Amino acid sequence: MNFNSKIYVAGHQGLVGSAIWKSLTTKGYTNLIGRSFAELDLRNQSAVEAFFEAEKPEYVILAAAKVGGIMANNTYRGEFIYENLMVQNNVIHQAYIHGVKKLLFLGSTCIYPKESPQPMKEEYLLTGPLEPTNEPYAIAKIAGIKLCESYNIQYGTNFISVMPTNLYGPNDNFDLEKSHVLPALLRKMHQAKLLQSSNVEVWGSGKPMREFMWSEDMADACIYLMEKNDEYGPASMPARKQATSFVNIGTGKEISIKDLALLIKKIVGFQGELVFNSDKPDGPMRKVTDVTRLHLLGWHHSVELEEGIRRLYDWYRRRLEVRG
Repeated sequence: MNFNSKIYVAGHQGLVGSAIWKSLTTKGYTNLIGRSFAELDLRNQSAVEAFFEAEKPEYVILAAAKVGGIMANNTYRGEFIYENLMVQNNVIHQAYIHGVKKLLFLGSTCIYPKESPQPMKEEYLLTGPLEPTNEPYAIAKIAGIKLCESYNIQYGTNFISVMPTNLYGPNDNFDLEKSHVLPALLRKMHQAKLLQSSNVEVWGSGKPMREFMWSEDMADACIYLMEKNDEYGPASMPARKQATSFVNIGTGKEISIKDLALLIKKIVGFQGELVFNSDKPDGPMRKVTDVTRLHLLGWHHSVELEEGIRRLYDWYRRRLEVRG
């Protein structure tokens, strides 16, 4: 890519897409294309076809997705598999039809088996059953990886995939029904602090281990891979090697949900107690990525968890002030 390349960021207003958009702009890219859901419904095949025909982007970063936490994934199972399949199928296919030079597809580490060895290596994909609570979303993302691989093999495209770990950052979703654990806990504790509540409920036992990554770090990794690295999924790679043509993006560091909650409590300044509700699901007991491949490609994260949560809490409070 060069600074004048026409780059389409699908999902540019969400947590992932907005971080990528900001990073591209900061680095000097000037010819970015974005469409809101109201302007372009990526589930609509004919609309996506018309968009690509009119705009003819040179590069595509596919960050658009229907996402949510454990409750949303388990409740809206049909929506999660249908909408994600439609979005990625339409965008990836039109990128091929219109000769896009390179596409980056963003998946999720939920693609790995429920009982995957830890830390999770790229080659563990499809080696066992998935976590039932987010299986529809995971299957959609696996299909996206395989769609990119299959187009590379059959059509000689340069479509790459990345699997980010749990992300948090500006423009995160703080809806208590649909958000992930970190923003949900931050919002709960902020509200409890304001109301001087005596306790905050935390879903599950607190024992599961999770990895979290600042969204702007993830964005920097994605752009790095778009700019400099074709080692793991270019059109020139032999077909036999494309079965692992994706790379984990993460920190390789983990923390228990209990310790995460305690860290958020400290940063927010909530003085009450944490009540762990073991009747609620825990999900997998451990989930951390192996980022060896990413490190070998020359990229490392820079924002550690405590600093990232402080940044997110500052951003969240500013947003509340703007809304009044």
